[in-house]
Amino acid sequence: MGVEFESSKWEPTLSLYGFIIMCCFSSIALFPRFFNKSLSLSPFADQSLFPTSHRYFLFLYSLASAMEGVWSVFGDFEFVYSGTSKEQILFSLILGFGSSLLLAPLLAFLFDSIGGHNKACLVFCILHLFVGIWKRIVPQSHPCVWFLTLSSSLATGIFSFAFEAWIVLENENQGYRLRALTNTFWLMTFIESASLIGSQVLVNWLLASDVDTGIASSSTATIFIAIIGIFCVTKGWKQTPHSAPVKDRRWMSYINIFSDKRILLLGFAHACLQFSIAIFWILWAPTLVADGREVHLGLIYPCLMGSRMLGSTVCPWLFGGSSSLRIEDCLVYAFTVMGLALSIVAYDYQEIGVLVSLFCLFHAGVGLIIPSLARLRTIEAITRT
Repeated sequence: MGVEFESSKWEPTLSLYGFIIMCCFSSIALFPRFFNKSLSLSPFADQSLFPTSHRYFLFLYSLASAMEGVWSVFGDFEFVYSGTSKEQILFSLILGFGSSLLLAPLLAFLFDSIGGHNKACLVFCILHLFVGIWKRIVPQSHPCVWFLTLSSSLATGIFSFAFEAWIVLENENQGYRLRALTNTFWLMTFIESASLIGSQVLVNWLLASDVDTGIASSSTATIFIAIIGIFCVTKGWKQTPHSAPVKDRRWMSYINIFSDKRILLLGFAHACLQFSIAIFWILWAPTLVADGREVHLGLIYPCLMGSRMLGSTVCPWLFGGSSSLRIEDCLVYAFTVMGLALSIVAYDYQEIGVLVSLFCLFHAGVGLIIPSLARLRTIEAITRT
């Protein structure tokens, strides 16, 4: 007589999605009504608070986030599906992430020296175009697949600095106020999270019928988006040239970074944040399935990104309204809450619903911290100049 084991499945309820969406909508819609009455009711109504060039930039940033999101959905699935050995997968990942870690800071100095972070964004789009064409033509089991991982990692490294540096420089050259830049920072985090959700929906829809066709269609979609991005960077928006010579700009960068402890501390804080996010994405799936129940990770991922969107909408309330909290205080509280949330997970195993709640709290903190650090970096850079 056989023994039947009833499989248990855990899925987030629809009310959770509705709650996150309503919170995001309420935070954005109610902010102008509680904002300083002496200013415009909407930051989008005043061109000085949110100029047209920033709107065009956000469209370009959404395309870049979508390209990043398409490849992040697969992870190492493509390698495993194509029969690549574990040793080759490990070598490719180590080479890719290691090169990104070492070369991304050097590329930041390089593009700043040659006076064009828009050129860095152009290289980012070209790298994604190359990766998409490679995946369409070359089989995944090719011995030089490490070159593909290298290109993707370099594109991710460029994505981490190029767009923020570009919008800061344009804001300074065009003489807009800091509040316009603050609006752009939190909207960048908001739009990036929304684009990642959209990328996941697109890729899962393409993979629903056939895996091979889905992978090829995802590459085609990336090629199409990359071509649009290249057109937007080259034709849509010209960057204002630097007035200082190349040697002077390079020397000023060295002085501003290595002579100011605040900039070094901001860099260290951002590095700690990125490290914690990377560790989270490695451990979140094994943690959720540890009790043996079936968990649809694809349904939980939008909740995490939605929480990050919600966290980003808190920024205008803290920095644009009547709040007396300093940015530094908000960052201390946010880092503390994120640390406590992950400490509860690390201390003892919790019910899946509790884990998802803690993970959402962690990503809400991420959504608040990323634009806050960007604002602090900008304030410090303006002070130094």
